[in-house]
Amino acid sequence: MKRITLIIAACCLMLTACAQNNKKENKEMKTLIVYFSATGNTKAAAQKLAKEFNADLYEIIPEVPYTAADLDWRDKTSRSTIEMQDKTSRPTIKGRCENIADYDVVWIGFPVWWYTAPTIVNTFIEAHDLSGKTLNVFATSGGSGVTGSANDLKKAYPQYTWGESRLMN
Repeated sequence: MKRITLIIAACCLMLTACAQNNKKENKEMKTLIVYFSATGNTKAAAQKLAKEFNADLYEIIPEVPYTAADLDWRDKTSRSTIEMQDKTSRPTIKGRCENIADYDVVWIGFPVWWYTAPTIVNTFIEAHDLSGKTLNVFATSGGSGVTGSANDLKKAYPQYTWGESRLMN
């Protein structure tokens, strides 16, 4: 009789453990859409993704806003040109995403500058612990693809888990 009771108790414990694991596996992934938008195009794409994934939004805001002159890629002395020529450039951003630990999936979006992500995106990545998250990339561009930008980020931050990438024009 004691043996049967022990077997039943062991089975109950195993079933309880399996049920708890299923709850974890069935848990909905919490998603955050992080974006930098210089002119509003990437913001619109971020809002579209947020709707698609029922996700929260976080905007990367430069400490010093970019002006139209700063964004003139034809001017070799413009702020964006200078930043993009110096791969170590890390433009200062306002604030931090204090609750980033709450998210399982983070989409990082930006306009493609000089065939890659603006260096302000690196500022964001380096200011946050993104360990244990799946990072996805989305970008807006007038003529470039997203693959090169995504590959550059994967190469720069191999310690993170990278997922899909999307070009959203």
